[in-house]
Amino acid sequence: MHLHHYSFIAEQFAPSTRVTAVQEFGNGNINDTYLVSIETDLAEDKQFVLQRINTQVFKQPRLIMQNMRAFTEHMRKRAREEGHHWEMPRVLPACDGQDYYIDPDGGFWRAISYVHNTQSFDTIKDTRLAREVGYALGTFQYLISDLPIHKLADSLEGFHIMPRYLQGFDQAFSHNGYKSGPEVKYCLNFIEQRRDFAHILENARAQGKLQLRPIHGDPKVNNVMIEKTTGRAISLVDLDTVKPGLIHYDIGDCMRSGCNPLGEETERWEAVQFDPEIGAAILEGYLTQARNFLTAADYEYLYASIRLLTFELGVRFFTDYLAGNVYFKVKHPQHNLQRALVQFKLTESIEAHEADIRHIIQGMVSPAV
Repeated sequence: MHLHHYSFIAEQFAPSTRVTAVQEFGNGNINDTYLVSIETDLAEDKQFVLQRINTQVFKQPRLIMQNMRAFTEHMRKRAREEGHHWEMPRVLPACDGQDYYIDPDGGFWRAISYVHNTQSFDTIKDTRLAREVGYALGTFQYLISDLPIHKLADSLEGFHIMPRYLQGFDQAFSHNGYKSGPEVKYCLNFIEQRRDFAHILENARAQGKLQLRPIHGDPKVNNVMIEKTTGRAISLVDLDTVKPGLIHYDIGDCMRSGCNPLGEETERWEAVQFDPEIGAAILEGYLTQARNFLTAADYEYLYASIRLLTFELGVRFFTDYLAGNVYFKVKHPQHNLQRALVQFKLTESIEAHEADIRHIIQGMVSPAV
């Protein structure tokens, strides 16, 4: 697709201005994302984010936009009322007033405002950033916590439901089990040894111990926007996965993403370790806000969520590798196998640090719990 085509798409969301540049933006594994620059006298509106939604993954993209309208407006209002220095990206309408534009090839596009004067990081190198990442997730969950879940559509059915991912793995293995090698064998054994554990959060939900609430769904480190001038977290972006779910999916995914200093794309998978100091700082920042809504049962399942969400992503990467790399974007045929190995080694390290992690959580539980 040529640049002039992207410019034409961008112009559908900026009809009265000239598009001066369209460049690839971010490193997401699902959607195609671009930063658009336009001619305008308004300094804060000189750029916006243009995305083509992957409709193979998000099969009902209109529901995503419906959700985004509901929760961004709700959270913007809450942030003003609570006095939080927090920015929610705005949905920018297309020329026809819709929240999206469908191109002649059927591509589903949307535009959102760009959070200016911010930067994001793929990995956490110090405890100050770790606290901000945790604070960002806690703030997001707090500001959305009083939005009734019936106002959010389930835009990605089965997302983070680990027993379903195991079923998907079994299906992929039955069709593609011919792949071999020591890494493949390691992954197969790793999954088999943890089958029973895969049900822990869904069982707790079925027993009424954990409740569905609004969640972000994908709060990894590089979705936290850090204000350049202050070093404070002021936004959590990549909002396609906001939906009803367990808040444990969020904190588990955030810790999985943040506590691996080598990052999830490292080729040095055998060197991957969980960093307990970074983990403690993320939880510290998170609980400054999350203490407002966490229950005793929520605290009880925090460690399990950190272990499970790491294991989950490993299973998802390995399943996609077996299936022929049909879900996640890859740079080479072994990419998803490499990613799976990273997550499984991180899971091993989390298991080895179980006592440390539980001690950190216990030390942060408020006296009221």
